[in-house]
Amino acid sequence: MRKIQNATAWIAGALFSVFLLQVPAQAQKATGKLSDPEVASVAVTANLIDIDYAKIAKERSKNAEVIKFADMMAKDHQSVIDQAVALAGKLKITPKDNATTKKLLADAEKTKTILRAKSGAAFDKAYIDNEVAYHKAVISTVKDVLIPETENAELKKLLQDAAPIFQAHLEHAQMVQKQFRSISKK
Repeated sequence: MRKIQNATAWIAGALFSVFLLQVPAQAQKATGKLSDPEVASVAVTANLIDIDYAKIAKERSKNAEVIKFADMMAKDHQSVIDQAVALAGKLKITPKDNATTKKLLADAEKTKTILRAKSGAAFDKAYIDNEVAYHKAVISTVKDVLIPETENAELKKLLQDAAPIFQAHLEHAQMVQKQFRSISKK
């Protein structure tokens, strides 16, 4: 039973990762280049989504390492949002919803439903697997889509400065993920 749950969580995470990697490319094909207000919207939305995932983890998990990771996600992603909002105000840029943000939000609702349906170790593993997949996708999108398409130098710098934070999150999530793999092998 545990192997089936682990495989299901891994497949869900992998599919979510593949989907996230395709969303910006699909949106870009459909609408052309993202404007700076659209880039700002994608950046804020992606951070808000991970804060929502962290909230679920803090509600459902009993694992100290998972809760510690979720606390860090909420704090760090809120910091990026605060910086983005301050910069948008300074630049008089209003984030503009677009196909990418709408798709991210719709898929996040599906992921949150999946996470809320799990408990115990199955939840912890699903949450961490999702965090690994999500951060891989976000890093790729920031580097390959958002930074290249951003015209404003200050907004571009904010995205460039956030990329190492997301990389550190990925590495931390992978470290926690390895702990779950070693537990499931026992």
